[in-house]
Amino acid sequence: MKISRTLMIAALLLGAALPTWAGEFTVIKEEIKTARQALVSMVLYREKRVPEQQKLVKDTADLVSEHLRKVSAPAKKAAEAKELKETWAAFKKTREEELVPAIMRNDRARYEKVAGGIQKERLDRMYALIDSIEG
Repeated sequence: MKISRTLMIAALLLGAALPTWAGEFTVIKEEIKTARQALVSMVLYREKRVPEQQKLVKDTADLVSEHLRKVSAPAKKAAEAKELKETWAAFKKTREEELVPAIMRNDRARYEKVAGGIQKERLDRMYALIDSIEG
């Protein structure tokens, strides 16, 4: 009994010693992937170009925004966290204002240009920033 109590106290202390951001950015990375997949589904499957899927695209992106708003990085990674938040905001705005409308209009040339250009650059940058923050 004494050993398990000691282990439990040690685990609680260790958990309290971990920074609040530890692992949070990895979760955000997964949320970004989920948001991206919701949009890719609209591109790949015409039957997904419905209000329910548009809502999923918006909701998954909003989840990332909310999580980024709440999380903070360690002081030495503050610049990377700020850039991540700014890059996400630009990425999300382009999704909402350019990509989704182009997909809904079936303007393949436009959505492929945007998705394969600036959005790919932003996505790659966000993943690199998250790796840097978590690393």
